[in-house]
Amino acid sequence: AKSVEEAERLASQMIGMTLVTHQTGPEGRVVSRVLIEEGLQMTRELYLSIVLDRAAGKPVMMASADGGMDIEEVAAKTPERIHKVHIEPGVGLVPFEARQRGFAIGLDGAQVNKAVKLMTALYNAFVATDASLVEINPLVVTASGDLLGLDAKMNFHDNALYRHQDIRELRDLGEEDALEIEASKFSLNYIHLDGNIGCMVNGAGLAMATMEI
Repeated sequence: AKSVEEAERLASQMIGMTLVTHQTGPEGRVVSRVLIEEGLQMTRELYLSIVLDRAAGKPVMMASADGGMDIEEVAAKTPERIHKVHIEPGVGLVPFEARQRGFAIGLDGAQVNKAVKLMTALYNAFVATDASLVEINPLVVTASGDLLGLDAKMNFHDNALYRHQDIRELRDLGEEDALEIEASKFSLNYIHLDGNIGCMVNGAGLAMATMEI
């Protein structure tokens, strides 16, 4: 939008519409609110994330020059474009590891210094919130040379939410299935599927195997 009036018109068109993406599923989600951000002149779109690598038992930081794209597609087609480093939990993110990731995705010296601060803050946030994923996509380089996270996503570990009342209060029940909300009141894991056959089991692996059968 190039003006306040155009932004208002576009927002009014979006609110109430049913948004269908690969994340919402075919039934889609009704848009109830719109986030309006300042428009930016950007020269590059990058990718940056930290996720828990369960096999290694450590967080892993991933950076790529292919921001703004589906990272699963990048991993499948050009895995060499994703630069990873496992972070030792007792040590934390070491500055030279962050600099290596910055240079690997094509940042210059001044931008790398900014990237080190951003990556360090991202790791600190990952640990402090008991997150299982923090993802910035895209991380943009602006025309003035700044680094800004244009869009971000965080997942939090359910078993640690009792330590983060402030995060629990951010829960938007309007975005969740009513039956799953009811089940969560009794600490039950309930997944709403199609069909009319129910399955009650006492373990996640057994549940998945039974559903597959």
